[in-house]
Amino acid sequence: MKIVVSAQGENLDAPASPVFGRCPTYILVDSETMQYEAVANPAMNQGGGAGIQAAQFVVGLGVQAVLTGNLGPNAFDVLQAAGVGSYLVPDGTVRQAVEAFKAGRVQLMGGANVAAHRGTGGGATMGGGAGMGGAAGMGAGARVGRGMGRGMGREMGRAPGAATPCGQAMPAEVGPEASPESELAQLRESLRSLRQQLAETMDRIEQLENKR
Repeated sequence: MKIVVSAQGENLDAPASPVFGRCPTYILVDSETMQYEAVANPAMNQGGGAGIQAAQFVVGLGVQAVLTGNLGPNAFDVLQAAGVGSYLVPDGTVRQAVEAFKAGRVQLMGGANVAAHRGTGGGATMGGGAGMGGAAGMGAGARVGRGMGRGMGREMGRAPGAATPCGQAMPAEVGPEASPESELAQLRESLRSLRQQLAETMDRIEQLENKR
């Protein structure tokens, strides 16, 4: 299984980070072989929406599970929508976190364990770790701008090939003669578009809520 651990370093012996959205590094690990790759977190220094953008990035890596400490509601929703399990890991190294996961000693999160934050330092955490600082300001929703309030439900009724609020086209329906490979590619593209739209919708909702 391909898993990712939020980390404060670049190898298996680095401390696991209790922070998901603003940790410096993600360690991708094959739980069977323990081969790993360190990837810098591109959302670490984002002014807002770090949790959402980090979750989108991690989903794009093709992982099946995330091992971390604090996970906000927007990041959790993105991971859950993509079918990525989120697990609460104890203090220790990345290696120890992976071993605990393999032994079944980590807890599957049923939801976020920290509150949504406003800005880079606002909001108290519920789990005792450092805040993620996700949400308002310059997150993914800022790119959408006007009209994001329509949400995803209405989008599902668009004709195939119509543009989404993200500026991406929904793939056309697969014809009866399409090969399994072609159908799979189009379905993956559709899923990618929907994930992006979901993340941007949540980010925009949070921006509007912060202005109330």
